[in-house]
Amino acid sequence: MIELRQIPVLRDNYIHLLHLPDSGHTIAVDPAEAAPVLAALAASGWSLTHVFNTHHHADHIGGNNGLKQSTGCEIVGSDQDGPRIPGLDRRVQEGDCFLIGHTEIRVMEVPGHTRGHLAFWLPGEQMIFVGDTLFSLGCGRLFEGTAALMWQSLQKIRALPGETRIYCAHEYTEANARFALTVEPDNADLQRRAEQVRQYRRQGLSTVPSTLAEERACNPFLRPDSPSIRARLNLMHADDVGVFAELRRLKDVF
Repeated sequence: MIELRQIPVLRDNYIHLLHLPDSGHTIAVDPAEAAPVLAALAASGWSLTHVFNTHHHADHIGGNNGLKQSTGCEIVGSDQDGPRIPGLDRRVQEGDCFLIGHTEIRVMEVPGHTRGHLAFWLPGEQMIFVGDTLFSLGCGRLFEGTAALMWQSLQKIRALPGETRIYCAHEYTEANARFALTVEPDNADLQRRAEQVRQYRRQGLSTVPSTLAEERACNPFLRPDSPSIRARLNLMHADDVGVFAELRRLKDVF
């Protein structure tokens, strides 16, 4: 079984540190800073072998060079984003599949937030690392893509097994819940999730990961086909992309 440590950094980022006991490999996902990762490695006795970057934004790659200099790790990222990811060693793209130790890693291209955004799916572990494409009860802003492109990416994730644990890179869930309740206030699953999130945050606990089943039931950005959302937005006859685009527009100004 993979051992996972979640390292909170900056204001609301999470770095995820995965250790594979069967092979001794350790992976840091989206290291915003090197020092907190190095401290966690020292405390655990693990040796960093890989960095996975979901996209090129500074709060996801800021630790790349420091970690590579300190550990000699291999940095894995998007083939499209090669010039924008420091220290990139292995360029990957949609459909690539590789092993680290005995753990299978599948690469999904999920553009929209950025054009080269990736997700790293570990099907045998029921885990996916989605960066800023999908958040708990939310999704990323459209910096380098269209609503149609982002909705296509979210559909790829939405199609995975419901028990898949969603590891996003930010603690945005409480704010996302407040928005979600404005567009689907009668969703009982969302009401329960929002209350759970409030309790977690009062205790200083992380709300990440969630499961894909929870997100499909509660996250409005995975639910543009919901009749209640469509009625709330007065978009009963729009297509899913049109509803998604309006949800994203409303969230941008929320």
